[in-house]
Formats: sequence, structure tokens, C-alpha cells
Amino acid sequence: MIQQIQDRFAIEDVLIRYTRAIDTGEWDRLDEVFTPDARIDYTASGGIEGDLATVKPWLAENLPIFPSRMHSLHQIAIDHDGPDEARVAAYFHNPMTLPQGDGKPDLLVEFGGIYHHVFTRTPDGWRSRHLHEQICWKRGL
Repeated sequence: MIQQIQDRFAIEDVLIRYTRAIDTGEWDRLDEVFTPDARIDYTASGGIEGDLATVKPWLAENLPIFPSRMHSLHQIAIDHDGPDEARVAAYFHNPMTLPQGDGKPDLLVEFGGIYHHVFTRTPDGWRSRHLHEQICWKRGL
């Protein structure tokens, strides 16, 4: 029981590191979130699917068009598949701003959905080896 509580805190910490890396544009911090061979699928929101080495530069090139990004996570469900693997679902809300120029106010773009991860315990702690982003709603696009 104590190990499951410790695992939960560790996995939640990785989820928070993920959203902070995305929101701050600190792309190399994603190395602390994903295994090197992780598969990441952003196709539901119009992005790409690939391994970490492919997705990181894509994020660095594309997400800065939204200068303000601010994730929040809710309802984190963790189901262990043995001691070293867990399936994780985390609801998210991700508002972002998109400048319109010509003195017009920034457009607010929002996504709501569920991050589906497969986490594995590594020598460096829990890491996601698979992320699938499920979009449940969007506004502003």
C-alpha cells in the first residue's frame, strides 16, 4: 500500500513536469517525462505522432505561435499493471492565446481532453513510454 502511494505521487510529479515543460517551452525537460523510445500522439489536436526525438523539435517549432499556454490537470486515474507499469488517464484543460495582430485582442484557444499514458518504472523513476492525447472539446479554432 505504501509503495502504491509513493508511485502515485511520483507519477503525478511526472505529469506536472510534462505540463510545465509544454507551458514554459522547456522542451529538453520532456527527457525527464518520457522514455527515449516513447510514442507520442497529438493527432487528435492537429499535431503529429512519433517518437520523442521527432516530437520535441515539432513542439519547439509549432507551439510558440501560442505565446501563453497554461495546463491544468484533473481526475488522475492510475491503474497498475504489475509493479513496474501503469496506465494513467489525466483530464486536462489547456487554454492558450493566439495573437491576431492589427491591435485586435488575442484569441483564446482552449482544449479539453484526456491524456492517456502508459508509464513504466525506469532506473530514473517513472516515465511515460506512450502518450495518446484525446480531445473531448475545443473552443476558439
